This record gives sequence, C-alpha cells and structure tokens, in this order.
Amino acid sequence: MSRDTNTRIAEKVASCDPIWTALRAQAQQLAESEPELSSFAHATILKHDRLEEAISYHLAKKIGGEDLSPMQVHEIFEEAFAADPAIAGAVRADLSAIYERDPACHSYLQAFLFFKGFHSLESHRIAHWLWKGGRHWLAYFFQNRVSDLFAVDIHPAAPFGRGIFIDHGTGIVIGETAVIDDDVSMLHGVNLGGTGKESGDRHPKVRRGVLLGAGAKVLGNIEIGEYSRVGSGSVVLKPVPPRTTVAGVPARVIGKAGSERPSQDMDQSLRECDLSG
Repeated sequence: MSRDTNTRIAEKVASCDPIWTALRAQAQQLAESEPELSSFAHATILKHDRLEEAISYHLAKKIGGEDLSPMQVHEIFEEAFAADPAIAGAVRADLSAIYERDPACHSYLQAFLFFKGFHSLESHRIAHWLWKGGRHWLAYFFQNRVSDLFAVDIHPAAPFGRGIFIDHGTGIVIGETAVIDDDVSMLHGVNLGGTGKESGDRHPKVRRGVLLGAGAKVLGNIEIGEYSRVGSGSVVLKPVPPRTTVAGVPARVIGKAGSERPSQDMDQSLRECDLSG
C-alpha cells in the first residue's frame, strides 16, 4: 500500500474521530515547530491510522522491557481494544476530561504524550481487561510496571468509569474492591483503601462527578455520594452524602458541594457560601 493511500486512509478515519483529528493536527504542528521532536511526533502519532494504535505504541514503549517486550505489550493493547471497543471510548473521554479540567493542559497532545496520570489510567484499563479475562498474573505484571513507572498503584480488579481525570498521579493507591464511576477527578496522593485486614468487599465506592482533593484518604467499604467533594488531606471513614463537601481528620460534612459538577469545576476552595445548609 502506497504512502499516499495510507495518508488518505488516516485522514478518512480522523475525520470521523474529532479527538484523533486534533491529536494528529497538534502532532504535525509539533513536528514542524520543534525539529528535534519531529521523529518522536511521527513515531508516536503521525505514522498511525487510529488513536488505539498510537496509544498502544506509546505505552508499550514505556511498559515493555526485558521481561515482556514492547512488541508483546503492544499486541496485548491491540487485543484488548479489538475485544472491547468501550476501552477506546473511555480513552477519548479521559483525554477530553483532562483537557477540559486541567488549566495546565493546553492540548490533547500534551496530555497524550506527557501526563503520567493519563498513562497510568489507560494502562490500568488494559490490566483490568486482563483481570476480567482471568489473566491475573499478566494483570499483576501491568500493575507492577505502572507502579514502578508512574508511582500510581491501582489493583487491576478495580473498575473505572469514563471521563476520569487523575491529576499528577504520584502517590495514588486504589484497592481491589474499589469502584470509580464516571466523571471522577482525583489529585495526587489519593488513597482508596481498606481499614485493616478485613477480606471481601472492603474498599470505597466513588460515585459519579466526585472530586477527591490532594492527599485525601477514603478508607473502608463506604460510598462517596455523587457530585460531592472530599477536601485535600481529609481522612474519610464514613459514607458521604451526595452533593456535599467533607473535610478534616476525621472528615465531617461541612456544607454543600460548591457547584453542580465538582469534578469538572475542580474548585477545591472552601468558600463561606458553600458552607451553609
């Protein structure tokens, strides 16, 4: 197949996929404006026809090594995307969430190439797919590599919804029976853990639209109600009602959630007007 034919196919696919279209355009701008990174832009984005191929290549280079080669990791990613198209939709929703919520993010390309919160989350999605398929040892391998590379430790059994924003990522720990619904945002140092040596269902359930502040610790099989906020540095040991703000050690309800969609607004301040009712 000729180079021109490959280019036309890529352009046709991109026209039906606005995020991939934007990524390719931004990668082309990078290649033209920063010659030293031109080969990187082409290898990571421009030579691929689909976002799924690009992220498989990019993360395989990071996760692969002596024990499991980048080519093998790439094949596992491609197998997962082919078997479960919902994973690719979640990747796009996550990219959109980062771009919309993070003031430090100025393009999809920036997050795709350089944000380890995004890298750790998408790698976890593949580990979770492996876990659901009964390939637990390979899932553990992915978990360990992600922990080593990105300082993010998520048990491969934990399911994540779409549109998740993990800001910075460093120090995040999420346990085996935790559940994270759609449109959740969390900052560095968040811990969704247990309370001791109990077995079974023992980790938090974080509902839609929740904002978890930096260093928040949520412990035990408790529910964090939809569209609520957990203040930075808080230790949450009891269920959190929907649309409220909790803060403190131990955390207590101190007022309303501050907005209709805390995870999207990313407002971590505790203004006086939020603390009534």
